[in-house]
Amino acid sequence: MSHGHRPAPTFDSLVADRPGIETSVPHPSEPIGVLPGLPGIGSRLRRSFGETNLRVFPVGLGGSVFGWTASADETRRILDRYADYGGNFIDTADSYAGGLSEVRIGAWMAHRGNRDDMVVSTKVGRHPDAPGLGPVNLVRAVEASLERLQTDYIDVLFFHGDDPTVPLEDSLGTAAWLVESGKVRHLAASNFSPERLVEARILASTGLPRFVGVQQEYSLVNRRGFEGDAELVVRGQRLGVLAYYALANGFLTGKYRTRADFIGGGSRSVRAAEHFGRRGLRILAALDRVAAEHQTAPTTIALAWLLAKSAVTAPVVSASRADQVDAIVAASGVQLSRTQMVELDRVSS
Repeated sequence: MSHGHRPAPTFDSLVADRPGIETSVPHPSEPIGVLPGLPGIGSRLRRSFGETNLRVFPVGLGGSVFGWTASADETRRILDRYADYGGNFIDTADSYAGGLSEVRIGAWMAHRGNRDDMVVSTKVGRHPDAPGLGPVNLVRAVEASLERLQTDYIDVLFFHGDDPTVPLEDSLGTAAWLVESGKVRHLAASNFSPERLVEARILASTGLPRFVGVQQEYSLVNRRGFEGDAELVVRGQRLGVLAYYALANGFLTGKYRTRADFIGGGSRSVRAAEHFGRRGLRILAALDRVAAEHQTAPTTIALAWLLAKSAVTAPVVSASRADQVDAIVAASGVQLSRTQMVELDRVSS
């Protein structure tokens, strides 16, 4: 497979012909040092993703806001800040902002010339131009993602949800060609049931590519969907686990303390409001206590709790502003005590 570097054009030329993208170049990010309290970040903190040779930063940067709530300039600042801290793992999807998320990530990597230093995962199956996991649409979706990302290969391709209208064997068979052609390095599943993951592993025993990881919703306020059968399966198959909605649409940041805080906040606030109640407030109070002990933010503690769970490879977290990256990355340097873990487990059970 060809992993050669492409020429590094200017940022303006990368986005000039792409509709909907601002072409003003943002100010270069200033070099930033290690956050107070972090023993060190970067390559020595990276974790293996499943049974692959991929080494990823403990907190993945989600691309769902790129092209949506984060402008082109802010997207570049966010990505710069994350990379300056040693972050190397970016997760997106072909359906995020209609593909604009991939476009902006691709433009940033080409501008910095760092494609081979990054681990990029994207998800296919929900773009209106190539819906589902049928063979034709699967190939079409991957080719479109490669073009938008300005790369020759995708490190981890996720099936973005199950497609019951297509035999899983057919989807895996198409994925086999994508892997053999060098367009995809590894295959994974997002929001697949434990039963389908077992079926996929059985099919893999016949020579089809196997899933190396999963994406599951998992956080202090939503534990039931993962803990149980799903966790047993991913442990048994030694899958890499990416926890999304790790901050429960912002609820676990402590942003929402009263019902008035949810007013006018858009769809994310509506989803965050689902966690507002006695249990949610108990969790926030515990996060506040532990955060005070570590002199850090509730956001950092909520992510550190996930990182302390041995089944989790990395939470995937989005940032709408560059300054939000600090608290996200800081989780990689926080070691929660056993007493703190017990308290967080208790209030969230």
